[in-house]
Amino acid sequence: MASYEIRWKRSAERELRNLNSKQIVRIVQKVESLATDPFPRGCRKLRGAEQTYRIRVGDYRVIYQVDEHTKVVTIYHVRHRRDVYRAL
Repeated sequence: MASYEIRWKRSAERELRNLNSKQIVRIVQKVESLATDPFPRGCRKLRGAEQTYRIRVGDYRVIYQVDEHTKVVTIYHVRHRRDVYRAL
């Protein structure tokens, strides 16, 4: 299987930095695994968007888009589950 490139939006990096270090490690590991499988078990496609998905990491959600033509996964948001869908 081809490897995907992971790109972080600046806003997602900022959101990630505001979390505690234990959560950061778990989230980064899960995001890095998207490079080999951008559609892991448990990922969900968001309604109303063609290429936008979310994965769960504990109480946090990672919102990302997959471009299969250029093999790029772009991370848009890393937020707590109670806040993440308000921004979309």
